Amino acid sequence: MTVAPAIARNRARPADVEAHLTACAQSFTPPLGERRAIPDYAAKLAARAERFEAWDGPTLIGLVAVYCNDPARIAAFVTNVSVLPTRTGIGLGRRLLAAAITHARDLGFARMALSVDRRAAALRLYRGLGFTDDGRDGDTLHLRLDLRTPCPGAGAASQQRDREARP
Repeated sequence: MTVAPAIARNRARPADVEAHLTACAQSFTPPLGERRAIPDYAAKLAARAERFEAWDGPTLIGLVAVYCNDPARIAAFVTNVSVLPTRTGIGLGRRLLAAAITHARDLGFARMALSVDRRAAALRLYRGLGFTDDGRDGDTLHLRLDLRTPCPGAGAASQQRDREARP
């Protein structure tokens, strides 16, 4: 029997986030290290983002990071969605992103936004959760989700898991 990953919010230390992002770097399109200095990015996420985390014992296996710092509560911005390559395909990204959506909605945000490469595998996840096009800049798609409407695919079981991710 496999034990389900523990879900937490804002538990990771900067070193945990850095180790996780380094392990996931090649899964990003384009690879994360080509776009960001991973140690600096990890420190910024740990200090400024709301983090929705999946843990297997001491290992951070999934991370969704969202900036919820818009004082007008207009848009929360998803800056990271990552799952260790050995743990993809079991719904962790969806579960963590759904928890982040619920959190931003509960804080009163009107929408959630993110930017993603048009070739990224995660695009299917975002579309499945109801994100729609909000513009394009070269290969980068800008997506948005109206938080005033229920999250697609967020049935009772999903909503219960979202509540469990709250501290």
